Parts: sequence; C-alpha cells; structure tokens
Amino acid sequence: MSAGLGNGEQGPGGVPVLGQRVLRPRQQVEDALRGAVLGGTLKTGDQLPAEAELARQFSVSRATIREALSALQSQGLIRRVPGARGGSFVQAVDHHSLGKVVQESMHNLLQLGSLNFAEVAMVRQYLEVPSVVLAAANRSEEDLAELREIVQQQKAASVDDPVVPELDAQFHTAIARMSGNRALASLVYALHRESEPVSYLELSPTVGRKTVSQHQRIVKAIADQDEAAAEAAITEHLKYLRQHIKAATEKALKD
Repeated sequence: MSAGLGNGEQGPGGVPVLGQRVLRPRQQVEDALRGAVLGGTLKTGDQLPAEAELARQFSVSRATIREALSALQSQGLIRRVPGARGGSFVQAVDHHSLGKVVQESMHNLLQLGSLNFAEVAMVRQYLEVPSVVLAAANRSEEDLAELREIVQQQKAASVDDPVVPELDAQFHTAIARMSGNRALASLVYALHRESEPVSYLELSPTVGRKTVSQHQRIVKAIADQDEAAAEAAITEHLKYLRQHIKAATEKALKD
C-alpha cells in the first residue's frame, strides 16, 4: 500500500529517501474517487457503482467504502440518495456548488452554536466592500438592469411582505457576482444567506425606505463606475444595518 519509491528526495547524509506515507484503505479509496471526480473521469450527475461493486474493485470492505463516500459527501463532491433507486451521484463541482457547501457548513455551525451571527455577519461585510468596488469596475448593462429591477420590486413591497429578505439577498449576491471573482461571489452568497440582515431587523416603513434609498445610491455608483462612491455607499449601508440590528437585538434581550 505504499505510494511508491524513488521520489528523488535526499535524506540525512545524502541517502535517498525511499519511504512515503502509507495510506489507510479508506483514505486510498477516497483519494481515488476524488481524483476520478476532479479529473473528469466521473462527470456531474454520473452515478457511482454500488457499494458492493466498489468494495470488489478496491478489495476492501463495504464499511470502508461507506466511510470514503461519507467523506466525499461532506466535501460536496457527491450526493447520496436513499432507496432502491438511489445511490451516490456526482455533484456539480463549480463556484455555485462552493457557495452551497459553505452555506451548509455555516448553517450547521450556527445551529450548533459554534459560531454566532455577529461573527458571520462581520466577515460578510468585509467581503461585500471589495465586491461592490469590483462590480463598479466590471458591471455590464445587463447587470445594471438586474439591480434596478430588484430595487423596483423592493420599492413596491411592503415591509411585512415575506419576499423582502429574498430581494435583499438577491441584491447583495448579484453585486458579488458582478465582481467577476467567482470565489468571492460564492462566499458572499453563502454568508449572506446565513446572516441575512433584514431577517434580524425590526422593519418599519422608515427603515424600509432608508434601506431602498441606500440601495439606489449603491446602484448609481455602480452605474457611474465610480469605485470610491460605491465603496462609500456600501459602507454607509452596512453601518446602518449594524446599528439597527444591534438596537433590535438589545430590545429583544430586554423584553
């Protein structure tokens, strides 16, 4: 089970290093299957062979196969469908799946109490500033039309409309996508979905109008391709949200 000899490295005294780390069977199976997914041997949507067949091919137990598949599932590379017609299927491996995997992980950590809302929200806010600056530099006319349409829907919605949080998420994640940096867009998507600020606000018509007004200033700065104005507008907006979320949280604790 060694990974091979003769890698060209030199040990003490110039003696060639012959040994390499010996992998456990589960790790070897996991590495082989991961390589098949990332290398393109297995395509998005492909079904992996059944556990019994994989166990035969690798000459390991089914328990070892299950452990390897569980690891790949936690990494977002495969999804496992129960039932007679189920099995293990290759997930899409792109920046969209990255955002979903990060979101699921953040959701679990928030649910367990390992992280709190304030920590996640702070990281999201740090990422949204460079996102809007890049969006101002890279936006297209189609991007502007999308943002303006979202803001129009926000203006028409009442503060108690359940669509309000979703529109807010669309606005911020669209800007991150316009940045042109897919890794950045994936992270903003995940963090915003799990720390959606509007959900934590005590919304009122005044807060709603102020938020929409701030969104309009952000869109104008992006349209003008004014990076400095875009940064200033998003910073003002995020500061406003932080203040109102803090006030709402303090009020809830007192009540």
